[in-house]
Amino acid sequence: MRVIVIGSGGREHALAWRLAQSPSVERVQVWPGNGGTARAGWSLDAPDLSADVPVDAQAAALAALGPDLVVIGPEAPLVAGLADALRAAGVPAFGPGADGARLEGSKVHAKAFCQRHGLPTAAAREVDDPAGLEAALDALAPAGDGRVVLKADGLAAGKGVLLPSTRAEALAAGRELLAGETLGGAGRRLLVEERLEGYELSLLAVCDGHRFALLPASQDHKRAGAGDLGPNTGGMGAYSPVAELPEGELLPVAEGIFRATLDGLAAEGVDYRGVLYAGLMMTPAGPRVLEFNCRFGDPETQAVLPRLAADCDFGRLLAGAAAGAMELPATGLPLRPEASLTVVLASEGYPGSYATGLPIEGLDAPADNDDCWVFHAGTRLDGERLLTSGGRVLAVTALGRDLQQAADRCYRRVDGIRFANRYLRRDIGWRALSRAGGRT
Repeated sequence: MRVIVIGSGGREHALAWRLAQSPSVERVQVWPGNGGTARAGWSLDAPDLSADVPVDAQAAALAALGPDLVVIGPEAPLVAGLADALRAAGVPAFGPGADGARLEGSKVHAKAFCQRHGLPTAAAREVDDPAGLEAALDALAPAGDGRVVLKADGLAAGKGVLLPSTRAEALAAGRELLAGETLGGAGRRLLVEERLEGYELSLLAVCDGHRFALLPASQDHKRAGAGDLGPNTGGMGAYSPVAELPEGELLPVAEGIFRATLDGLAAEGVDYRGVLYAGLMMTPAGPRVLEFNCRFGDPETQAVLPRLAADCDFGRLLAGAAAGAMELPATGLPLRPEASLTVVLASEGYPGSYATGLPIEGLDAPADNDDCWVFHAGTRLDGERLLTSGGRVLAVTALGRDLQQAADRCYRRVDGIRFANRYLRRDIGWRALSRAGGRT
């Protein structure tokens, strides 16, 4: 089977890496890819696939390449309908159509979907002007402290969720979003949501329209700063499994969320074939849906895929989902027992402005064990040199017998990689490590 992966981030590098290990996959290509996929010989030169080209033309260009499966990584082409166009062109596509991708494309739509189908979620109000913002704050933060969650309705590359600490901060941030000053059109409509307490959980499931295969749970670290402080980012690291919820207890949680979601989608005429990502807050009253994404998470993918056992044919799993007929093991996907931890190496200034074009050194030095990988995101090749080209540059993942060993291995590898203005968090997994009496 020949597989083409669409995207250029660490998620797509990890997808290609895992697909290349699948017995069912003969060849993997990635468009547009990055420096890491280029070094692996996977990057595809296909200028007709530019995001500026209509999705029908992109689909025709992909169909001409003769792939047996196209795996769409990022959310924007899914929301634009690339999976629909591929299927219309006769190309098997892993990724929901535009109707299913609306769960990520519009926070307002996703909230209404949860309410229609009885999915547990936080109270919220839709806002499109400053007066509505003030009324929502009065309703959802009656103590006057402004502790709500502000969510831009549209796509914002993981940066559309704000957690103000005061009413003044909430008003200022909300007004900037509504005026288009922060995220352009994505923030001109907001969801103001009550602030829930608990711990977050990222659950990803491969879906074929009516069934799902659950991937290992993970916990992302969205804030830029240590101790989960600072602005939200696309993700600064992740780990798996999640200490608070043993893997043996995951299925009842997942079954309640994913079954209701797939049933609701089907009732609305949506044949959802792709990854369904549920961001959950595990509260004392049970799980609450924070958000849905229509694609693999980043950096959760880099933390989760290495935990799939060697006998898990990932390519066959995705191809079965794309065809609407997955073959599922009775006991679930086979997993490795080790813990994984992923650390993102970013450019200083991210998620704001940052420099690019900086040489990266140390990538060719051997790791101290085989269970450590470097996934490229914001990198490009300039001849034989690897240069930075984005905010999140690399993601390093290591496995270990427990989370502490995984962290130790990961940070040893991280410390051997150098580029100017490198920034990272040194406390990924800190809550779980602290509870286990480990080092952070």
